[in-house]
Amino acid sequence: MLRLPVLGSSPPPWDLPGGRFEDRFGRRISYLRVSLTDRCNYRCTYCMPEDVEFKPRAELLTFEEIVRLITVFAGLGVRRVRLTGGEPTVRKDVVQLVGMVAAVEGIDSVVMTSNGHLLADLAAPLAAAGLKGINVSIDTLDADRFATVTRNGDLARVVAGVDAARAAGLTVKLNAVALRGINDHELGALAAFGWERGIVTRYIEHMPMSGGELYDDSHELSAAEIRAAVEADHGPLAASDPARAHHGPSRYWHLAADPRREIGIISAMTEHFCDACNRVRLTATGELHACLGHDDAVNLRDVLRGGGNDEDVIHAIAAAVGAKRAGHEFQRTGAGGPMKHMISMGG
Repeated sequence: MLRLPVLGSSPPPWDLPGGRFEDRFGRRISYLRVSLTDRCNYRCTYCMPEDVEFKPRAELLTFEEIVRLITVFAGLGVRRVRLTGGEPTVRKDVVQLVGMVAAVEGIDSVVMTSNGHLLADLAAPLAAAGLKGINVSIDTLDADRFATVTRNGDLARVVAGVDAARAAGLTVKLNAVALRGINDHELGALAAFGWERGIVTRYIEHMPMSGGELYDDSHELSAAEIRAAVEADHGPLAASDPARAHHGPSRYWHLAADPRREIGIISAMTEHFCDACNRVRLTATGELHACLGHDDAVNLRDVLRGGGNDEDVIHAIAAAVGAKRAGHEFQRTGAGGPMKHMISMGG
């Protein structure tokens, strides 16, 4: 039986403002991203340094540890869990884990972000296990360019995975990192590719992770430029109703002539959304990061393996959330980002 505090109790037995699961800026935390592994079967140029070193498997959270931590988070008010990587589908027995997470009381939605390489075979079992939705990364519709960006990824295989996910009843979105000189001429085509399948394409501004090592400001595309590129192919866009059920950082736009045709933009660089942040991130080795843009973290794995009980875990979570920053410090020169790699965080 978990020994969790009652939200709103007075005085709170844990160190969060007002005894509520929110940070010192009043942002309620309801969304947890969990990295299952730092490994990936792709090597995307904007995500993973060529010389990255993976953590020993013994350092990764076990399934039981992941579920225990998610159960604690659920007791605090988290309702949505996104499983990420690295590439989550390369984690052995990932279907079993999805079922375990979906069974946690209080968790309303389990979703995933994937490169889609293994999805054609896994989509139906994942859906049967309780997965509700999946975001699949497709940065270009040119097979050769796709192989270059991903360092030998297979576009046809990923597209088959997208179609399998749709057939399995999963809610599917596409993720595309928008890069000048690489896929800027394809942004409209990527939107149409999604619309043809009844799904939304989301464009992500490139961020200076890895200490800026993988960032090149000459490739930067702003949110305004992304919208202009889509409008050039498809006509004017209008802002979608923010009250619609979108849980993450993406802001949504639709064709003025057809509200059913929608795109999303994650604009960390040029149109900040930090004031509405509702999430924290747990790495595969148990580090809880309150912000993608900073390196400070609290290791929950060490609390568990040190014999800590659930109240000890709650205090550690409170320390991380209580120190959550107002926002990131990304700069368009490539400075201001964290040293951690995107591959270790899953975005």
